[in-house]
This record gives sequence, structure tokens and C-alpha cells, in this order.
Amino acid sequence: MRQVLLYTDEDGYWIAECTSLPGCNSQGKTKQEAITNIKEAIELYIEVLQEKGQPIPII
Repeated sequence: MRQVLLYTDEDGYWIAECTSLPGCNSQGKTKQEAITNIKEAIELYIEVLQEKGQPIPII
């Protein structure tokens, strides 16, 4: 489980940032869509780190 910041931008889109994974961000038209998208982004981020043999940041 990772901490995610959720907020809206000036256009009304929901922005999701995973603070423990630098650069791991996503967005959605709704809060739920942003949450779904950031979960996928986190999974892919960690998968890429593993493929490259890089350490996964501790939560």
C-alpha cells in the first residue's frame, strides 16, 4: 500500500501522485478514475524497476 495525493487541477481533472515513487502520477475525469489509473501506474512503475534490477523505494 502506498500513499497517494489526490487533488483537482484548474480544468477539473483529478490528479493522483504517488509520493513514494518519484514521477509516478496519473489523472482521471473522476476521483475513482484517477484512483484506478494511479493503481495501474504504480504496478507498472514497480514492474519496470524490477526489470531493470533497481531497488523499489520503501513505503
